[in-house]
Amino acid sequence: MSDKSPLMTHITELRNRLIKVSIAVIIGSIVAFVFRIWIFDVIVAPYERYTQASQLAFFRPTEAFSLFMRLSLFAGFVLASPIVIYQAWAFVSPALTRREKCRTLPVVAVLILLFLGGVAFGYWSLERGIAFLLDFGSDRIEPVIGGDYYLTFALRFLLVFGLAFEFPVFLFAAAAMGLVGWRTLARGRRWAVLIIVTVGAVVTPSGDPLTLLLLSVPLYLFYEITIWLVRLVLRR
Repeated sequence: MSDKSPLMTHITELRNRLIKVSIAVIIGSIVAFVFRIWIFDVIVAPYERYTQASQLAFFRPTEAFSLFMRLSLFAGFVLASPIVIYQAWAFVSPALTRREKCRTLPVVAVLILLFLGGVAFGYWSLERGIAFLLDFGSDRIEPVIGGDYYLTFALRFLLVFGLAFEFPVFLFAAAAMGLVGWRTLARGRRWAVLIIVTVGAVVTPSGDPLTLLLLSVPLYLFYEITIWLVRLVLRR
């Protein structure tokens, strides 16, 4: 008879995986802190290209320090994302058969690629979003953007795109579990558009129509691609 109940076994497993995730993020953050100036220049580049400003401002003595610490933590999370995603998937996956275990690595690989692809697409969209926002009233109001505020905006922008791009994997997983089929997904296109736009309006940092469009269009394309994948691969 086992000394541990199933609940305690799951709690122990969760703790062990969280420890591994924490170690990975800490190591990634240390590496990112070493390259913090280069990472900062990359994040600020979209703002500087549009405004032609040489640098951002900070208004509190501790602001620059906290800014670089949060930047390092975010970059550390991105660097550690393969380990984070793998540990999360390994925990939430039920007991796998030999055949299902063969699918774990491809699924994790797709999750990682979509997350990094979402961050990259978010970075491409960031300059467009900044230009759209700063154009309003620019002939009457001179924008003076604090470094802390800009960093919070930019990092949230990138994170939202990265997480949103994971959407098709979970939709495909729902189909694989028999919760939905391709016909159900095809009939639900109107609802899909409504949900994508509504959620996008809530999670985007600015809420402006351009950013919402930049996020919603690829998500809907992913929805259509997933319908065909479910139909051709799962045949459900």
